[in-house]
Amino acid sequence: MGSPSREAVGAAFDAALMQRARERSWAALHGIRARMHPGIGEDEAKIVAHEVFRELGCERLWHPVLIRIGANTTRTYRQRSDPDVRLGENDSYFIDLGLVFDGHEGDVGDTFVVGHAPERQACADAARTLFGEVAAAWRSQGLSGQALYAFAGERAEAMGWRLNHAIKGHRVGDFPHAIHQGGDLGDLQASPSSGLWILEIQIAHPTEPYGAFHEDLLFAPPAH
Repeated sequence: MGSPSREAVGAAFDAALMQRARERSWAALHGIRARMHPGIGEDEAKIVAHEVFRELGCERLWHPVLIRIGANTTRTYRQRSDPDVRLGENDSYFIDLGLVFDGHEGDVGDTFVVGHAPERQACADAARTLFGEVAAAWRSQGLSGQALYAFAGERAEAMGWRLNHAIKGHRVGDFPHAIHQGGDLGDLQASPSSGLWILEIQIAHPTEPYGAFHEDLLFAPPAH
């Protein structure tokens, strides 16, 4: 599987707690989703997010909350949003969270549609579908991180979407994983081990100003 130096963890690491952090992070994401509404802006949505974190007992954030609305859904993590964008009546947005529960890092992201926006819904659905196909290829074929993203690019193009190749996935672990310098999943020459890597998928319409994002922990269910 993956390189030990790039998959190092701390003494407190617990695979079960990684799964718990993942589950609670998803609960937080859906708590935010329930409070999104037309007219809300990204800064207001982040205030709502922090209310949800407090309610769920989140210990801290390990990366800033990212909520992208409308045309901002095509922006990468490091690009600034247009601050004037607000959620329309028929629109889409995505949420990207990096939270710490029980000393372990969760990192989840998903895209949602409000109102009637079938093209945007198709984009959100495609991001989830593509994530599922790439994760399945990892489980069945043991592909390297590099091969996973090459496969993702091919499948996105075949599906009619443009993959954001600047988004390459990354390590997680017991906080802070960054001290181990795991690097990007898309640069990993080995097959990533279960429960340590985040697969990120960001796609966009080839000509229209909207995109979608989906991320989750790569993990292989235990064999029965």
